[in-house]
Amino acid sequence: MMQKVILKWVWLLILVSTGLVGHAQVTTVRGTVYDESGIEVIGANVKLKDSSTGVITDLDGVFKLDVPDSGKAVLIISFIGYQTQEVALKGRKEVKVTLVEIANELSEVTVVAYGVQKKETLTGAISSVKNEALLRSPNASVANALAGQITGLSSVTTSGQPGAEDPTIYVRGVGSLTEGGSQPLVLVDGVERSFFQMDPNEIESISVLKDASATAVFGVRGANGVVLVTTKRGVEGKAKISLSSSFGLTQPTRLLEMADSYTYALCHNEMKDNDGKAHSFDDYVLERFRLNDEPIMYPNMNWRDYLLKKTSIQTQHNLNISGGTEKVRYFISLGFLYQNGLFRQFEDLDYKSNYTYSRYNYLSNLDLNLTKSTILKLGLGGIVGLTHEPKGAGFGNGSQPFCSPGIIDGKLVVMNPQKYEGVLMNNNVLKGFYDLGYKNKTANTMNMDLSLVQKLDVITKGLSVEIKGAYNTSYSYSKNRTRSQTIRYEPHYQSELEGYQPEADHPLTDDPNYNKNVVYRVLNDYATPFLTFDEETTRGRNWYLEASLRYNRKFGDHNVGGLLLYNQSKKYYPKQYTDVPAAYVGLVGRLTYDYKSRYMAEFNFGYNGSENFAPDKRFGAFPAGSIGYIISEEPFMKKQKVVDYLKLRASIGLVGNDNMNDNRFLYLSDAYLVDQQGNQTAWKGYPHGYNFGYNSTYWTPAALESRLGNRNVTWETALKQNYGIDVHFLKSRLKITADVFFEDRKDILISRGTIPMISSLTSSVLPVVNMGRVKNHGYEIEVKWEDMVQDVRYWANANVSYSKNKIIEQDEVEPNEPYLWRTGKSVGAIFGYVAEGFYSEADFKEDGKLIDGLPDPKVPVYPGDVKYKDLNGDHVIDTDDQCEIGYPTRPAYTFGLNYGLNYKGWFLTMNWLGGTDRSLVLANEFRTAFGNGGGQSLGLFSYHVDERWTPETAETATMPRLSENSGAHNAKQSSLWVKDGSYLRLKSLTIGYEFADKKLLKKIGISKLGIKLSGYNLLTFDNPSLFPFHAFRENKRIYNYFFNKYVFSQQKVYLCRLINLSLIHI
Repeated sequence: MMQKVILKWVWLLILVSTGLVGHAQVTTVRGTVYDESGIEVIGANVKLKDSSTGVITDLDGVFKLDVPDSGKAVLIISFIGYQTQEVALKGRKEVKVTLVEIANELSEVTVVAYGVQKKETLTGAISSVKNEALLRSPNASVANALAGQITGLSSVTTSGQPGAEDPTIYVRGVGSLTEGGSQPLVLVDGVERSFFQMDPNEIESISVLKDASATAVFGVRGANGVVLVTTKRGVEGKAKISLSSSFGLTQPTRLLEMADSYTYALCHNEMKDNDGKAHSFDDYVLERFRLNDEPIMYPNMNWRDYLLKKTSIQTQHNLNISGGTEKVRYFISLGFLYQNGLFRQFEDLDYKSNYTYSRYNYLSNLDLNLTKSTILKLGLGGIVGLTHEPKGAGFGNGSQPFCSPGIIDGKLVVMNPQKYEGVLMNNNVLKGFYDLGYKNKTANTMNMDLSLVQKLDVITKGLSVEIKGAYNTSYSYSKNRTRSQTIRYEPHYQSELEGYQPEADHPLTDDPNYNKNVVYRVLNDYATPFLTFDEETTRGRNWYLEASLRYNRKFGDHNVGGLLLYNQSKKYYPKQYTDVPAAYVGLVGRLTYDYKSRYMAEFNFGYNGSENFAPDKRFGAFPAGSIGYIISEEPFMKKQKVVDYLKLRASIGLVGNDNMNDNRFLYLSDAYLVDQQGNQTAWKGYPHGYNFGYNSTYWTPAALESRLGNRNVTWETALKQNYGIDVHFLKSRLKITADVFFEDRKDILISRGTIPMISSLTSSVLPVVNMGRVKNHGYEIEVKWEDMVQDVRYWANANVSYSKNKIIEQDEVEPNEPYLWRTGKSVGAIFGYVAEGFYSEADFKEDGKLIDGLPDPKVPVYPGDVKYKDLNGDHVIDTDDQCEIGYPTRPAYTFGLNYGLNYKGWFLTMNWLGGTDRSLVLANEFRTAFGNGGGQSLGLFSYHVDERWTPETAETATMPRLSENSGAHNAKQSSLWVKDGSYLRLKSLTIGYEFADKKLLKKIGISKLGIKLSGYNLLTFDNPSLFPFHAFRENKRIYNYFFNKYVFSQQKVYLCRLINLSLIHI
């Protein structure tokens, strides 16, 4: 019996020893990593716990790892965007792991000034957007994708010309006296650069800092908000190659309708009748226009159809590769964009008569772990843009439909400009465009970054020092091949040139001997037969340097952070005094604290120096503070099930500005302008000079004093307050963020405009002063919903932003009437007369004078002319009868609605954008039929025809009667020409499919393949009465450009629709 017991123990010992030896041997463990949808995860990190041993998953999501003891070994599996998992092997040699996506966005980090912070502990007003949202919009300028997706940010695009679509952006409206003084600071990877023409595939995220707590550290540059652009960097994992290609078609959404030749002639004769003048077009001409039977001598051109193509193309391609190891990580991107304009190509020209734009983007970011505590970051990127612009290309708005039959047999045919009495045909669009040459411009921008991070845990845990340097350079070369004029051909009947004198009353109809063969008279036969050559270059360069000491550490439930940073920048070839570089220097400080991620406080401090102020006023201090309280972390909130997350935020701070229209050294007087030649008619303006002696005709050149200096000029400051709340419901599927803000900007830098008339001084000579105060306030609300129902994942994001400013103080002479004050109104508010409809026949006596009781307009008026309101009751219409008649052109309310869904590989996204409390005012040429002063030389817009006043349409007319004599009176800026600019636009729509057959894709070497169809500016809804002529309204600037220059580019005014087909290949 005893022997059996001994044998059992011996056998047991043998088994145990054998087992121990077996476990001590190395075992190869094989596994596969999946995501929640069952798709293999490529490049996931698999590490042995408490060891440096690790691997990454391959293209099949599979890994193999040698472990010394599979019974006790624990694997750590991690991947960006997913929760890290620990898997105990317990002797297993094969495992399957499913990673769960991080659904709690609070754990994500957001880029802030000079660093990053967890969303959970943010106390400032910061909004951000990720790369996926930027890629939804196929617009060439990435900034156009931001409006409607980031609360508080609005943009205005005034051009659709290829390569010139960059918008003007605002953060929380306009806080200064001018819109130009309200531009935000833009930083790319912490360095001041433009991001408009960046390839969206290069961008990781864009953050917009809106309150003082977030922007005070930028001091002088942060008064108008800050836009932070962060580029992509490599992550540890297997090399990932991504290729995307897109092809798009662009077309204008709306075009101004112009009257044809017959309608033009009839209406012009009607205008002459109204003014008691002889007709310009006789019956024979009217009949030719109506029948269009002599298209060369009596043309009827639709310049839109003649000059423009139906569509143009846009293509965009990007190739990027990223990956790396624990010590080396990289991201490389190459991009290409091509845009073709809407102008047709004239076959007779040996150069392109269309606008084109080609853009090449490149970016390379490299991160090196030199040691366990030293990280070196390198960056090199740039943009090369090639622009082709034909000289003088335009839509032909200023051209009559009968001024030219176009290009005939390669010849530019133009009509005699004085063919019709009272009509001057001198604005032929082809005359200013055809065969006059082109301009080719190459713009090259290159940026270089170098950053070194040294952890100083040997001194104290959480301490680090960082040194960063950046160098930016730009160079452009333009080649102009142009001529001032080209050979033109003027058509005539043969008998006309032969000097035939018929006896008939009307030779064109009554004389059979009149030869109506068309022959051409050559004009400008001395024109240059070749294109002249000219070139110009521009250049720029600047550098930036910063050094910082950083501290982040956790002590139990306490989290403490600190930043002390010195920065300096120098910009060469500035706009003023190009030979003297512009420089900035600053010191930044930040302290952050939170307790249990429940109670948070932050203090920021910026100390900046500016060259614009005298030495004793050169430096400015800009402090800011913020607090946060996450109520949902309190024990009493854990018992309720309604609110998942609730945070209150508040901030207050001071920011500054030293920029006044790029003027420099404001405390010093500018250099004198020397050798200014004078003449007898130039008393107040230059040229200036002087002479001696009686009847002397020789004027001696003189020196002219420029802007005077002001040693007392100092910083423009803005006190900003922000109060916000973040709340989540329904297991964080519903998220609401709301902010209310206040801004008080004072000591605004301006040039005086109120100057006595007896003085020879001008605003350009008077010194810059601190005069002006503007208050701005508003709110922002954002609502997000995200959920999944079976196989359908959907999300929606709705937001509204409101901002309104008020001028408290500005340089303004006290007006005669209180309603004339611009002070007290919004910046950019529209002033003018109040139109009370049109005069009717009942408003006049039999002698043609106005009846008693109606104010005197001081000019002759007739039925159908505009009637203005006498605001001050003095029975006279004059400048004292103007008041505020419209909102500023920038909308007070902006709305965004973004939503999308995914279903078994199919995906759909939409982005809607809207704005209201916005007015648009037509500039002068759009108010007067046939152009200014009755229009001797412009085309006629159809709305002037369809909506004009006549005795028959007196009750429904929206436009005044056709009159040259009353043109100036009717065209006065009034409420008649101010329109509601509210709109709702489908900004982008994307539908696509991502192929889910991973095994098939892997056989052809592809891990991800998708195809999508995108549209941009597909629909626009607005007030139908806004413009009866169906022209798209973008803003007042469009019209000012439209009117001041008759010849302009194909998309500079009109909104364009873009349909885009993309292929994504990874």
